[in-house]
Amino acid sequence: MAMRKDKILLVEDDSTLSFIVQDALTREGFDVVCASNGEAGLNLFKEVNPDIIVADVMMPKMDGFEMVRRIRLIASDAPVLFLTARTALDDVVKGFELGANDYIRKPFQILELVVRIKALLKRNYPGNTETTELTLSDCTLDFASQQLIIGEDTILLTHTEAVIIDELFRHPNEVVEAKTLMYRIWQNDDYNNLNRLHGFIYKIRKYLAKSKYLGLLNVRGIGYKLVDAAGRPSASH
Repeated sequence: MAMRKDKILLVEDDSTLSFIVQDALTREGFDVVCASNGEAGLNLFKEVNPDIIVADVMMPKMDGFEMVRRIRLIASDAPVLFLTARTALDDVVKGFELGANDYIRKPFQILELVVRIKALLKRNYPGNTETTELTLSDCTLDFASQQLIIGEDTILLTHTEAVIIDELFRHPNEVVEAKTLMYRIWQNDDYNNLNRLHGFIYKIRKYLAKSKYLGLLNVRGIGYKLVDAAGRPSASH
């Protein structure tokens, strides 16, 4: 029996951005339905009963604030994440007063949006059987909460660090190419981003120094290899 997919209602009037976000979220395993303004979003909400709403603030016909205000009259528990170019404090306050659960400012990285969505879903449905955890030897990565647990230590990660560790943990004892990591983080493998990637790898190597078993090797000119000295290369998730 196929596992039920979490349903996202994406309300965004910029058709290009909407397409990019829908494509990325679908590849992450979500069921995504789209509306191009608040009025259409409100109607679609009634129709599909989504698990989470991702909505732009500035939209024609009905803005995101008004749409969420009306949705909250129907259902008070569906988490809402606003996409906004606004930076004024009163706009942020207004959003939270209407019942927003989180904000992400444009322009944003798709992977940061994915992490925020997973964290909101996990918080809203703590009994959800789908886990975002990966365990390897004495290390556990909780991708949704962006935490790396090594023995008794819990390390809070940036979303970029979480993305890199997630990729490495999914391919233990294999070479993960630098360009693969750059695509996951920045959606390109621009050579100029290589030094930035090295900086993140340096920090991750310091975190993994706390592990009794895991080590991170440089594979010159290609990428990185997570090695498990305990001889337990299989990741469980």
